[in-house]
Amino acid sequence: MLSVEDWAEIRRLHRSEGMPIKAIARKLGVGRNTVRRALAAEGPPRYSRPAKPSIVDAVEPQIRELLRQWPQMPATVIAERIGWTRSLTVLKDRVRLLRPLFVPPDPVQRTDYLPGELAQCDLWFPPADVPLGFGQAGRPPVLVMVCGYSRWLSAVMIATRQAPDLLAGHWELLSRLGAAPRALVWDNESAVGQWRGGWPQLTEAMNAFRGSLGIRVVQCRPADPEAKGLVERANGYLETSFLPGRVFTSPQDFNAQLQGWLVRANSRHHRTLHARPVDRVDVDRAAMVPLPPVAPVTGWRLSTRLPRDHYVRLDANDYSVHPSSIGRRVDVTADCDQVEVFCEGRQVARHDRCWAGGQTITDPNHRQAADQLRAARRLATVPPVATDVEYRALTDYDRLFGLDAEEVA
Repeated sequence: MLSVEDWAEIRRLHRSEGMPIKAIARKLGVGRNTVRRALAAEGPPRYSRPAKPSIVDAVEPQIRELLRQWPQMPATVIAERIGWTRSLTVLKDRVRLLRPLFVPPDPVQRTDYLPGELAQCDLWFPPADVPLGFGQAGRPPVLVMVCGYSRWLSAVMIATRQAPDLLAGHWELLSRLGAAPRALVWDNESAVGQWRGGWPQLTEAMNAFRGSLGIRVVQCRPADPEAKGLVERANGYLETSFLPGRVFTSPQDFNAQLQGWLVRANSRHHRTLHARPVDRVDVDRAAMVPLPPVAPVTGWRLSTRLPRDHYVRLDANDYSVHPSSIGRRVDVTADCDQVEVFCEGRQVARHDRCWAGGQTITDPNHRQAADQLRAARRLATVPPVATDVEYRALTDYDRLFGLDAEEVA
C-alpha cells in the first residue's frame, strides 16, 4: 500500500515540478498505475480492514424484536432472553448500536447564563473529620455558591445547616463577592424552603433575607439534581481536588485553607467557558444587584430574661453572662465566630462560638464576679430595730385562769 509520504511526494512532483507520470514512477520506484491512482485520489491513502462477519449477526433479528417491544431492556436481560452463551462484550456493542433505532432521541439544552443572572447554591458535607474542640470531631456543612456566567466559585464552612448559620454564611459569601446575583438557585433545603401542594414555599427567614437584598430565590423541584448541575460539579471538584491529602486542626483552619485554594481554583482555565472565572467575574459582578447599605439580619437573634445561674443557651451550648444582669432581659446575637450578649445596649458577654455540642462556656471574669456577689450577700447583716416591747406580768396569767397564789403554793 502506498504510504502517505509517497502520495504527497507524487503530487508535489507532478503539480509543482511538472514531472510526467513515467518519470515519477521511475524516480520513486513505483508503478505508473500507482502514480495515476495517487493523482486521482481526493485524499491521502487510508488503511481499512475489510468487514468480517460477527457471531452476533445470527441473533440480531431477535435483538431487534426485543428492543422493538422494550427499548430500555438491558443487554444482560437480552442475553438471557435469547439464550446467549458467548462473550457479553460483543453483544453489548451490538445492542449499543441498535438501541438508538428504537429509542427516540432525548437531547438536552445547553444553558447559557447572562451576567449577574443567578448563582447556584448547595451544602457540601466533606467526608473528613474536623476537630471541633473539647475532644469532639465532626463534619460541619460547607456552603458552596457558583455564579452562572463567570463560574466564580466561593465556599465557607458553617457551624450548622440551620437558618441562622446558613444565612450568615450566605451574607459572608456575598460580601466577599461584593454584589448579589439576581437569583439564588437552591434545592429543598429545610432552612430555605420546601414544596407544598405542588408550589415552592420559602421559609420566613429566607424571605426576609432575599427581601433585604432585593433578589429572588428559585427552588428546584424535588429529585431534580440537573437543575443545579454547576454547583453539583463544584462539590465533586472540591472533594477530588481540595480535600485529598489535607489535615485540618479546626473549622477556622479548614476555612483558611479553603480560601487559599479557591484563589487558585478561580484562576484555572475553565473547559466549558474556554476562559478563567477570574477574567469574567468583573462583568458578572457589574450586572448584579448592589449590596444594601444596611446588612440583612442574619445569624442568631434571641431575647430572654437572665436566670440566677447567669447562662444563656445557644444552639447546643451554654454561655456565661455577667451576673449583674440577673433578672433583667438580655439580647443574644451570634454568628459562626462570635456570641455576644447585651443588656440595655451594654455588652455583658462575648465568647468565641463553640462548634462542639453539650458544652458550658464560662468567662473567668463572670465566675469571679458571681463569687464576689455571693460572698457579699452572705456577709450582709440586718441591723436590729430599736422598739419598746411590753412584757406582761406572770400574775396576770394566774388571775386569767382563776389561780390563787396561795393555792399554787
